[in-house]
Amino acid sequence: MEHAGPGAREAEDRRPGVPDEERIARAALSRVIEPGDPHGGRWLSELGAVEVLRRLSAEPYRPGALTGVSERRLQGYLGRMPRVRPRRDLEAVAALGGRFVVPGDAEWPSQLDDLGDARPVGLWVRGAADLRRWALRSVALVGARACTPYGAHMAAVLGGGLAERGWVVVSGAAFGIDGAAHRGALGAEGATVAVLACGVDVAYPRGHAGLIGRIAQQGLVVGELPPGDHPTPGRFLLRNRVIAALTRGTVVVEAAYRSGSLATARDALRLGRHAMGVPGAATSGLSAGVHELLRGGAVLVTDADEIAELVGDIGELAPDRRGPVVPRDLLDPMTARVLDALPPPGREATVTGVAADAGTSVDDALGRLYELHSLGHAERQGDFWRLATPARRHPNARRGGP
Repeated sequence: MEHAGPGAREAEDRRPGVPDEERIARAALSRVIEPGDPHGGRWLSELGAVEVLRRLSAEPYRPGALTGVSERRLQGYLGRMPRVRPRRDLEAVAALGGRFVVPGDAEWPSQLDDLGDARPVGLWVRGAADLRRWALRSVALVGARACTPYGAHMAAVLGGGLAERGWVVVSGAAFGIDGAAHRGALGAEGATVAVLACGVDVAYPRGHAGLIGRIAQQGLVVGELPPGDHPTPGRFLLRNRVIAALTRGTVVVEAAYRSGSLATARDALRLGRHAMGVPGAATSGLSAGVHELLRGGAVLVTDADEIAELVGDIGELAPDRRGPVVPRDLLDPMTARVLDALPPPGREATVTGVAADAGTSVDDALGRLYELHSLGHAERQGDFWRLATPARRHPNARRGGP
């Protein structure tokens, strides 16, 4: 087994509390234990990383040293042992200005412990910000890769709106919704975190190499896999549990029925986090999964204020939603009832008839009719009254009369 070199130790010195051998062992095991593997997680919990690595490194392997897995699975762990290279991996991430964060570090986000035995062995991190502090006020924005223009617009607007309100936007750096969410946060000069299903030095997808580079400079790039490792379909799904656990809530912007982003939201619900969905057209297949999620208990959201109200602290309330105020809204209740009692243009009523329909006295009705006349709502023709025709109404009344 390799030992950490000077570059790696320099990075380790910034994170007191975790022994060097523990960090080195976890760096080694990140090449042996696949993300989300509950068997490896159980061994780490029961034995510690140093002892697990020692037992896997024994030549020859002692039968029964590690229990609870089939012989075939055990051979898989042993077959990956020749890939172990903690010294080079730690130096590689340090050369990128990054580090390897493990349980016990001050920077370790303790909410990841909610994953139990599926908790990451450690996290490889690029970027200057403190991951734990950022994760405490973070929201995941996820969705379809092949999104619609509507979905991309909503993801960018939500990402920018959350960033402007001091929230960290977390996503997976994929095409479509993920990329739009990151760009929205970056465009607002806010904070964003990309959780990758590969090494943090690997630009995947390649078309997002520039975006991932910007995120590393302005935010954080995070991954469970060691430098150089490439993604697989299964690793994408397992990556989603980290996004769900790391954040206070997950928002799905667009998703078909079989979208991986729905798994992220369901993971969030299982972990006691908030799950939210942005509605789309009922005829859109890319919103069908979101609508099903909403039927299953997720909360409908349409803007950053509504998201912040749900996941934020007490007092972070979204503004009241209502239509525009029209002149009729400014009338007191009885005057509005007199207005309702007036017949439409082409028909007429006496003051006595209006008073009877409105349930008030003739004198009161007459006073209110003159008030409505001055506001452009009513017309008088001799002893008769009626609603004003649109062409004769006061300009303010034309914008929203009865």
